[in-house]
Amino acid sequence: MRVYLGADADDLRRLAAGEALDTEQLLAASDDEEDELAALEEAAETGPVAVAAEVGAADDPVSLRHVASFHLALDDSGHLQWFGPDELGTVLDHLT
Repeated sequence: MRVYLGADADDLRRLAAGEALDTEQLLAASDDEEDELAALEEAAETGPVAVAAEVGAADDPVSLRHVASFHLALDDSGHLQWFGPDELGTVLDHLT
């Protein structure tokens, strides 16, 4: 199940340290791409980074092994830049 959550630098550091995030998760209204984008954008409004993760069930804690991607606005265009899970350090660099 794909979930979306907003995260800040402290959350990302916890992921990097092997900890799981147990924060509010958002679900897309359907599997439709537009609904998934809406959930991703809503997650981005709750933290500077939107995290897309694959978990077994809604509200399961999210660890780095669950992360499918990170999304971060690098400018004022509103476009979210995609980063893979292996780019966590790069995402953190953009936040500091």
